[in-house]
Amino acid sequence: MTAATMPGGEIVFPDGRHALTPEADAALDGSPLHNEDLAPVPMKKRTWTTYNYLALWVGMAINVPTWLLASGLIALGMAWYQAIITIGIANIIVLIPMLLISHAGTKFGLPYPVIARASFGVWGANLPALLRAGVACGWFGIQTWIGGTALFAVVGALLLTLTGGNDAWVNAPGFELLVGGSFPWTAWLCFAIFWALNILIILRGMEAIKRFENWAAPFLIAVFLLLMVWMVAQAGGLGPVVDEAGTLGWGPDFWAIFPLSLMGMIAFWSTLSLNMPDFTRFGRSQREQATGQALGLPTTMTLFPLVGVLTTSATVIVYGEAIWDPVVLTGKLDNPIALIVMLAALALATLTTNVAANVVSPSYDFSNAWPSKISFRTGGLITGVIGILIMPWNLLSSPELYIFTWLGFYGGLTGAIAGVIIADYWLIRKSKLALADLYKPHGIYRYARGWNWRAVVALVVGAFIALGGAYSAPGTGPFPEDGIISILKPVYDYSWMAALLIAFVVYWVLAALIKEKGQDVADATLVTADTAA
Repeated sequence: MTAATMPGGEIVFPDGRHALTPEADAALDGSPLHNEDLAPVPMKKRTWTTYNYLALWVGMAINVPTWLLASGLIALGMAWYQAIITIGIANIIVLIPMLLISHAGTKFGLPYPVIARASFGVWGANLPALLRAGVACGWFGIQTWIGGTALFAVVGALLLTLTGGNDAWVNAPGFELLVGGSFPWTAWLCFAIFWALNILIILRGMEAIKRFENWAAPFLIAVFLLLMVWMVAQAGGLGPVVDEAGTLGWGPDFWAIFPLSLMGMIAFWSTLSLNMPDFTRFGRSQREQATGQALGLPTTMTLFPLVGVLTTSATVIVYGEAIWDPVVLTGKLDNPIALIVMLAALALATLTTNVAANVVSPSYDFSNAWPSKISFRTGGLITGVIGILIMPWNLLSSPELYIFTWLGFYGGLTGAIAGVIIADYWLIRKSKLALADLYKPHGIYRYARGWNWRAVVALVVGAFIALGGAYSAPGTGPFPEDGIISILKPVYDYSWMAALLIAFVVYWVLAALIKEKGQDVADATLVTADTAA
């Protein structure tokens, strides 16, 4: 069965994927909602395979915070195996909304902000897009500073080893940039180098990101496995951490903290579930992108913290203390070759995560805000500049305020966005979209002056209920100890999941009861297209 071309230039292929004819795409060039980066990906460029998505997730999941995930749960009293099980379950759960949203990317070749136009309206989509961009810019700045400081620390350790104790690198003269603490000029240099590496990769486009993740993934796996094997060999065994049964057991104490711990692990990748279409739009098939993600996300996110646990356990014997931070552990190595390899691995681990998770999304999101002026690459530059202006060195000086309060609060908003998009795409539209209309200011997705009020109401209601009970521990944050609205305080601990479910239901009900103008016409056209295919 051959592909069918429908009125309006939309092509429906036998495998269910859609595209626009070159003529139909060219006809949209004058639209203020269209540019080359936001347009549906031509079929010849949809080349990502199962391995590409597997490598993408390996590259994103192997990073310092993932290595440390189990340590936080063990500190709460869990045994190491309870921590690993909790992490594994959380990543299977977060995979579900990720695959539901990813489907539209592969079927239509669209990035996240263009998909959001179907539910929020062609102009209203900028609301969820810029909300997602904001949290990504915050994390980009933080990860870039962490990468730069890791580079600074490991280069310092290497130079100390090679020069017999010369600490000129570590104790170089310092100065203050913008507002914040003073750091050695060598630390600022490492930050600038790491920032430039991120920007260089994003300026080369998505194909360069694919190649980068492809070869980085096996290198990272090999290096960190070798580090674990070497440390275990040095220790002569696995060490005491794996022999500890924890203090909670499997009784009520464990189940009291399990739900909150599970939510914390789900939150780790929850925001990325929104913009996975930015990658799956290049997929060769639905099966390949779904299989690659299913193989890459839960497995890497479960096994890499396990490698961290086993390595840390061995450090107790080798160094007399548990060293959870791989940067600190690397600084204790006295072999120059090992230091160089670990320097490359730590830099790559942060780069592969930062570029894919924190730069790709805002690059598309900023482009969506002004398609005629902002390209994907320009969006990447804007992200880079914001990443400096937010002064991540200041944010990390009070992580309880920024990372654990502001970003945790922000996560509830992204959950509500996910709920709206999933309900719209799967329940209201039955995974059917009028492709060309997503780029037309006066097409069927215009709603009321470009905004779909149903989506906005669902977003606000979901976010209000999920975040209305926001609270902070005494003396640690901006929220009242009993919550902004005390009756909603228990919901805040589950803010992302609560926001997703509430917004999902509210949007489903509103959209089903109050149909938007033009929906019947769109449904009829798309049913005809599917029948012809």
